[in-house]
Amino acid sequence: MERAVTSQDKAAELLAAVRAVESGERAAASFFAEPARPAAPARPRAADRTGGEGRTVPAAAGGGAAAGGRAEPAGPLAVPEDVRALLAGSGAPEELGGAVVAALGPRADAVLRDDPWQLLAVPGVLPEQADGFARAVLGAGCGPDDERRTCALTVWLLERAALRGHTAREPEELRADLARHGVPDPEEALRGAVDAGAVLVFEDALDALEAPGVPRRESGGAGGPGGAEEDTDGAERPVRLLAGLDRCALAEESLADGLARLIGTFGTSGATDGAGGADVDGADGTDGWAALAAAAPSPSAAELVRAAAGHGLVAHTGGEAARAEPAALVAAAASLGLRAYAVTHGEDGRRRAAELVAAATTAYPARTAGTDGPDGPEEANDPAHGGSSGPGAVLTVAGLLDGGAGPGRDEEGMYALDLLVVLDAPQLDAETAAALVESVPDGARLVLSGDPLLLGSAGPGQVFRDVLAARACPRVVSRTPDPGPVGELVSGVGVGELLQVEAPGKEVVIVPVRDAGDAVHRTVQLVADSVPRALGVPTEDTQVVTPAHGGSAGTRALNAALKERLNPGPGRFGGFDPGDRVAHSAAPGRTAVGTVVSADQDGLRLDLAGDAVVVPPDRVPSTVRHGWAVTAHQAAGLRWPAVVAVLPGDAADTLTREWVYTAFSRADRHLSVVHGVGDALPRAVAGATAPERTTRLRTLLVQAAQAATAPAPSAAGDPAV
Repeated sequence: MERAVTSQDKAAELLAAVRAVESGERAAASFFAEPARPAAPARPRAADRTGGEGRTVPAAAGGGAAAGGRAEPAGPLAVPEDVRALLAGSGAPEELGGAVVAALGPRADAVLRDDPWQLLAVPGVLPEQADGFARAVLGAGCGPDDERRTCALTVWLLERAALRGHTAREPEELRADLARHGVPDPEEALRGAVDAGAVLVFEDALDALEAPGVPRRESGGAGGPGGAEEDTDGAERPVRLLAGLDRCALAEESLADGLARLIGTFGTSGATDGAGGADVDGADGTDGWAALAAAAPSPSAAELVRAAAGHGLVAHTGGEAARAEPAALVAAAASLGLRAYAVTHGEDGRRRAAELVAAATTAYPARTAGTDGPDGPEEANDPAHGGSSGPGAVLTVAGLLDGGAGPGRDEEGMYALDLLVVLDAPQLDAETAAALVESVPDGARLVLSGDPLLLGSAGPGQVFRDVLAARACPRVVSRTPDPGPVGELVSGVGVGELLQVEAPGKEVVIVPVRDAGDAVHRTVQLVADSVPRALGVPTEDTQVVTPAHGGSAGTRALNAALKERLNPGPGRFGGFDPGDRVAHSAAPGRTAVGTVVSADQDGLRLDLAGDAVVVPPDRVPSTVRHGWAVTAHQAAGLRWPAVVAVLPGDAADTLTREWVYTAFSRADRHLSVVHGVGDALPRAVAGATAPERTTRLRTLLVQAAQAATAPAPSAAGDPAV
């Protein structure tokens, strides 16, 4: 099934290209006598993200076709002759034309003649290369303090920060980076970018925050890193100054408002049952939700059911085994006749969750007429039916956002549902989360479920962590541990301990190696021989996870060695042969692992966990890589029977607890650790955590939730007694 190319597809492809260049997977455009390195994609205009009735509609990052198991859109962008001529006249490579048009539109030539530094919106372009292009277009008179240069450079720096997960940055950090790029007056440059509307500045009050995590800052004066504003009683309120892009600001503000709206949906009694929901009281007068909690398969599942009964927003945390608890909630709600759905980020997660929901329906026979049969929970969650045929279904985030699956929308554009459970919530970036939450109707319940110890989202934001830190909704902490030696090892990593677990069935094996060459050799041996022979896990069910694409034992080196051993061939289809295992990333953070079936004039044909996908030839270099070995970021949200985690010596300084936890927890039955980092592994587990992202959601959510739950004034205008 194919669909038209959308602006989200273009943005996703650009961001994928940026990450591919950044990781070394793909060569960047090279011109002006210096190889290009990655730059950020174009900043979407606020006008492009506005729906009817004046509502802001945040773009959904990662909503590409592949995430929902669909065929990719075909056809490269046409490059107008005027754009070709401008690039040729400046000495830029011809192959840059498609990326220029994708970033700046079909009239890119006019945009670039007026402001040549807009070339920074194109992946693979550095500031010094944009400077060279500007000199070719404008002549030698343009200088480092040109307002167009400083404005574009400020936006570029914020886009680069967004690639690292930040939704905003401290002003002093921006000024320091501008100075490093030769801007004579960084303070004036930042002020000019703000005046031009390219950058927004926020003053977020901190006095409402009681939980740790967002630092209070002393007043730094105008334009400083922190400041203060006067409250109504004349006292100064501590504030934090941040600068950011409008797309990130709109997403986090919309998300905070939407979450606060859901928080204010229910009273403590939980008497309201959703838009169009069924009566939860049984015929015998027994409260329906209480009966559901009593029938729950575990104490944690019962606690989650009770929390969802009385609250519009609930956070649920736990490991892989804990996914059965939100699955039980979906089955329970569907048995009441409520329109309950769950979403995951990929087809692998969807299938696993659908199996859990289907199993949970045995504890919750349908209590409302009309929920049995083809559209009832059991049929809806049968993986063979795609998990999207009715209430109780499990969908992908992309399928729900693009309307390809799920409940559909009402006349106001809201989802026709009463309960939405988002699994693997740590993978939600701010824009995707805003797109989801904005369409959850009043009266519905939203449950965010996931493991906060995993690596964060590929896009800007740390939605799940910010929701947990805000403490604005109930949090249900699962007491269901992941089973077996692998689960014990992973649980220890989560609390900063590298345990020596007993593994009588060789569930966990440590393989010491001397150097990178030895690491590659032992990895191939494990995948091709040792794991299948000793444990009975087929090679196709064993996945290699390594820290980076580059390096002596990164994905490129490991995939080359594994292909030579497992599926040698000339790579006649753009470097791929039928039978090659591949990792398909149509959008950042949305990786699916499968195999190459064939190729023809339409593109590369892949089998991704049973879904047939055709990748057009022009998209293959940026979205398809060999996939016997992947990074932990690519593996997040996926699971395999056996995992070989490779820790080469050159990765010692980059390991974090989150990386180790994510890589190790991808294994279901067996984990082999190819260990070449010595003491760096226990040090990383004990204290090397991933850098904190700079975001605004926590502050915004605390303030919005306080406003949503504040007592209403009396009719006379006085405070209510």
